[in-house]
Amino acid sequence: MTATTFTVNNRSYAHPGVPVVVICIDGSEPDYHQKAVEAGRMPWLAEVLASGRGSSWEGHCAMPALTNPNNVSIATGHPPAVHGISGNYIFDTSTGEEVLMNDKRFLRAPTIFGAANEAGLDVVIVTAKDKLRRLLGAGVVEDGPSLDGSGEFVSPTRRGICFSAEKADQATVQDNGITDVLELVGKPLPDVYSAELSVFALAAGVEILRTRGADLMYLSLTDYIQHKNAPGTEAANALYEQIDLYAAQLEQLGAIVILTADHGMSAKTDETGTAKVVFVEDEVRRILGTAGAEPGSDGLRVILPITDPYTVHHGALGSFASVHLPEGADRDSTIEALRAIEGIQSVHTREQAASTFSLPADRIGDIVVLAEAGTAVGRYAEWHDLSGLDAPLRSHGALGELQIPFLINRVLPEPAPLDEPWGRTAHIHNYDAFWVGTTLVSEQLRTSAVTAG
Repeated sequence: MTATTFTVNNRSYAHPGVPVVVICIDGSEPDYHQKAVEAGRMPWLAEVLASGRGSSWEGHCAMPALTNPNNVSIATGHPPAVHGISGNYIFDTSTGEEVLMNDKRFLRAPTIFGAANEAGLDVVIVTAKDKLRRLLGAGVVEDGPSLDGSGEFVSPTRRGICFSAEKADQATVQDNGITDVLELVGKPLPDVYSAELSVFALAAGVEILRTRGADLMYLSLTDYIQHKNAPGTEAANALYEQIDLYAAQLEQLGAIVILTADHGMSAKTDETGTAKVVFVEDEVRRILGTAGAEPGSDGLRVILPITDPYTVHHGALGSFASVHLPEGADRDSTIEALRAIEGIQSVHTREQAASTFSLPADRIGDIVVLAEAGTAVGRYAEWHDLSGLDAPLRSHGALGELQIPFLINRVLPEPAPLDEPWGRTAHIHNYDAFWVGTTLVSEQLRTSAVTAG
């Protein structure tokens, strides 16, 4: 393994010559690992931080605080305005259809993984849920956006590894760069609605590093546990105990290990455990004077970008909504009326939201609605399938779920505070993870060598 530099999306990366592993703990607000450490369930992380051989900084995720936008932000080193993935789900104005943003055709920028792969580094990506596989594998195991910025999709000149724990039994060398994953990991195929899905992804990363090696590795977990269990509960602590166990093994194999998250998580219930929901589409119809109109008949469309195939997690109730108004509707008066609704934190025009939160303006609505941390937003009650919710609603999407952990098993200088007026003061974005693990570590190694010399 030799040190290699590469540039992608106007950021330069200098690989430090040892494996760099980023673990994205889906839905991990900082209280999860903090309470697990306090309970003695994360001894490796506790030792890394207490011994002074690691760093921990307050972090912010990209907006919206959702899985697809943030995983692709980590993969590209930039927020959605650059890579184009504005949610798990959008209204595609070019086709007039509501679609999942799981397809790589929505990518507007190449990934760090693709650039590292082309630079000759061995890249491994393991996702828990299959919905991320094609987005993250573009440029590694299949065609992806060209590194020249042309937007053309080109085939990689060499292949890495990219597969999901959800469909690990279907992985092939041709499609995923690896086969016989279940045999390699020594675990059965996990259920998609289980903690074992995340554990499988972690175990796969360890076994691949142990048996085949890797220069750059990304392990993206699932937030099934976080959607159902608060920080400090037994189920949460049990999962974080496993994360700690596998992180320790990755370190033993020589890896720089970064723990971060794609977004936080908040309870969306009142004191009785009943979900607190503002049904935005109903509210907009009330404001426009069209209450009672059949959804889809009046040109109004509310998009909840949290929507994905995994309805048991959240029933498509998040805290971020995108409103496409019918022709002729008064946007300004609608915004003012929405701002007056209890549980709504802020409401923005398309232009304001794109500028403030670094979003692609053509992939959001005329209005963007953000709920407070303790409130969820929906379309209208009949649209949501809540039959799978068997625990008080916990979800994410907006500023209440902005705060995320950022921990690394290296001592590094703390970056300057981010120029962002929301949330607690933070020093890093989750999408800086691979830059920190490669370039910042390499710079610190050079500085240490000069000082020692």
